[in-house]
Amino acid sequence: MKSVVLLSGGLDSAVSLACATQEGAVLLCLTFDYGQQAAKQEIKAAAAICGYYRVSHQVVPLPFLQEITITALVAGVGLPEPEVAYLDEFSRAQEDAARVWVPNRNGIFLNIAAGYAEHLGATAVVAGFNREEAAIFPDNSGAFVEASTLALSYSTLSRVRVVSYTQKLDKTAIVRLGRGLRAPLQFVWSCYRGGADICGRCESCLRYNRALTAAEEE
Repeated sequence: MKSVVLLSGGLDSAVSLACATQEGAVLLCLTFDYGQQAAKQEIKAAAAICGYYRVSHQVVPLPFLQEITITALVAGVGLPEPEVAYLDEFSRAQEDAARVWVPNRNGIFLNIAAGYAEHLGATAVVAGFNREEAAIFPDNSGAFVEASTLALSYSTLSRVRVVSYTQKLDKTAIVRLGRGLRAPLQFVWSCYRGGADICGRCESCLRYNRALTAAEEE
């Protein structure tokens, strides 16, 4: 299978790239810059991961997406810092999700990647979705993957499909999978902020650190 991989530089996308390299040829990895706080760190992480796998990497700027969103990911204020105990409490998680929501982000990413895929002769776009976040973000769900594949079957002559190897896994299982595939997790940036070091307080950090701890205990 020839693929184009969405690579944010985070855990899910890094492990998804590792899976894609096992399944066939990765023709290109795409990282999107829409003005998010962590953009520079995400790009740095993605570039290092691509260097590890020796695959092509391209950064796609999306300034318009920054202009149409008031998300805390871009604004830099109001970024949720939940307690670990409440990460899986649905009502609280929904409130936090609304604060970091970016309008149609994953839909836009998939469609841009599908354009690259058709141009390059790839048959799939690989996205790193996961079971944990699918519970609160509908654009991480299996239904979203299926619907996107159906839409792309009409919008691409080559009928590009969406593939997510991590779709049914939680973060702990993704860490285990990544270690099994010897993915370069040392390069991963799983933080909503873009400081010199991960903040350790945002939801992305908390989920990642919880997964690392759980994976060590099993």
